[in-house]
Amino acid sequence: MTTDEIAITGIRATGFHGVYEHERRDGQEFVADLVLSLSLARAAATDDVTDTVHYGEVAERVAAILAGDPVDLIETVAERIATAVLTGWSLVDAVAVTVHKPAAPIPVPFGDVAVTVRRSRG
Repeated sequence: MTTDEIAITGIRATGFHGVYEHERRDGQEFVADLVLSLSLARAAATDDVTDTVHYGEVAERVAAILAGDPVDLIETVAERIATAVLTGWSLVDAVAVTVHKPAAPIPVPFGDVAVTVRRSRG
């Protein structure tokens, strides 16, 4: 059982996701938080970055997805991120991805809208 985690929070990019035409046209900021579950024992023993997940590379990939091909739902964006992490970094056993849409078109005062998906290998 994996008990170690790497958390990356607050990854920001402008994206054009949403069901409304103005969201696709004007874009807005999206924010992603990730928690990667993996064993960090080897990296801790060797002190070698190649024995862990380079969180800078993960953050760059996540930002590219946030800014990438538009979709209607942030649920889809979160799924794309989870799939990219699990297929791109073999050391990751599971990932939790939260995508925030702080400027969602909601007609009442609110602080944030977010969805979280959790995915694992197998």
